[in-house]
Amino acid sequence: MALCEIKNLRKTYSSFTLSELSFQLNAGRIVGFIGRNGAGKTTTIKSMLGLVHPDGGEIDYFGLPFPQHEKQIKQRIGYSTGAVNYYPKRKIKDIVAVTRAFFDTWNEEAYQEYLSLFALDESKMPSELSEGMRVKFNLLLALSHKSEILILDEPTSGLDPFSRDELLDIFAELKKRGVSILFSTHITSDIEKCADDILYIRDGKLVASYPKEDFRKNCCEAGESIEEAILRMERSANI
Repeated sequence: MALCEIKNLRKTYSSFTLSELSFQLNAGRIVGFIGRNGAGKTTTIKSMLGLVHPDGGEIDYFGLPFPQHEKQIKQRIGYSTGAVNYYPKRKIKDIVAVTRAFFDTWNEEAYQEYLSLFALDESKMPSELSEGMRVKFNLLLALSHKSEILILDEPTSGLDPFSRDELLDIFAELKKRGVSILFSTHITSDIEKCADDILYIRDGKLVASYPKEDFRKNCCEAGESIEEAILRMERSANI
């Protein structure tokens, strides 16, 4: 079942065009959105969240058109476009107290569960956290209001290899708990490790959209890994 469906999404800037993107996020799936920096991943995600106004196309969540039901839909999704950088000098517990008031669906039991799972200290401030722990704090805020979908822009960017693997393991655990995830990355090994479905974007165009095994069948040459296939396709496009 499609929890989120994007149809013919378009956005034009003076030096870049996002061209007629169509894809969907199905229940119980992790979607890896891969492309080099500047390919259109962030523009797509910000359009999906109402942070950028697209020039055309349709964005539906749970069968509801996003523009007309944005407030209702955002009670059911969690998102991050980077590590927490607001209130850097306020304690986590104080930021949570403010955030809690915005969500009718806030669940204190879920908050305490993920606080423990992510080993976060409520007495600390975001400025005192490592990059990996700040990403976990973002996830904590999203999951504590029972998000059914997580939409994350480059969540592993800037993390050391250990922290990146740890975060991808958390994604797998969240999937077991019924959370669907769309995450963008330019790190192909992230896709190899945990994605069920792959979206590959290049120069504002969706080049491939497949379940991971179908991506291997349709895009990988004999003996190629997904990373090697994407590198080959990137190089051939630049010739």
